[in-house]
Amino acid sequence: MEKLTELLPSSGELYSLIMTYGGKLLLALITLVIGLWLIGRLKRVLKKVFEIRAYEQTLQQFLLQLISVTLKILLLISVISMIGVQMTSFIALLGAAGLAFGLALSGTLQNFAGGVMLLILKPFKVGDYIEAQNYAGTVEEIQIFHTILHTPDKKTIIIPNGPLSNGSAVNYSSSPLRRVDWTFGIGYTDDIDKAKQLILDILTKDQRILEDPAPFTGVISLGDSSVNIVTRGWVNSGDYWDVFFEINELVKKTFDTQGVSIPFPQRDVHIIQAK
Repeated sequence: MEKLTELLPSSGELYSLIMTYGGKLLLALITLVIGLWLIGRLKRVLKKVFEIRAYEQTLQQFLLQLISVTLKILLLISVISMIGVQMTSFIALLGAAGLAFGLALSGTLQNFAGGVMLLILKPFKVGDYIEAQNYAGTVEEIQIFHTILHTPDKKTIIIPNGPLSNGSAVNYSSSPLRRVDWTFGIGYTDDIDKAKQLILDILTKDQRILEDPAPFTGVISLGDSSVNIVTRGWVNSGDYWDVFFEINELVKKTFDTQGVSIPFPQRDVHIIQAK
């Protein structure tokens, strides 16, 4: 009991400790409470900003969590420093560990940064049909580290967000309209004006093909075995493939009934028999 009494500070020492650290502890506690309140307030404001700018829900949650954790760590370091604890060595150790961690996960961090940029800048969104990194498909999901595409033949393509955000991408769904291009070859002995008129008649009768911009046909090249007529028409993006395939078939059937030939490469072989 006597030994325990010896270990306890005397009233004078206790008073001295209170006078030395009491004010710092009180100030640190007030700073902690106010800091936590300000962080919560900031989170609510940022949440409203993200909702106004229509950020993806995944990105909203991630950014809010990242900002909250970062600010709370900084607040905790500040509070501990206010008490008088030296944080220099701890901060240096934390920085070295962060550097080593970053180097070890450089590829993952690149994908993470790319995902954040894709979700903020929105070069494409879920449901868009895009072509990127030698793949083409409909965007099924944009995650923090990778983007998932579904191809027309039901394949699932997972593309890392790092190269996806830094590379070129074609978004076929960004505009409500798309231009459909065809090239039809006719024989050199066929009537060009007749063939062009037949094509235009087919296009104007299809209600899915827009009148403005108007459909267009013209001779694009004189090939080895055919006169090539380019044809262009504008449609709503959702009608692109149906119109493309159906017009191809309809032009072939119309040419057949109207006597317009669609030539194909041919070669004449002469056999010389020895006498």
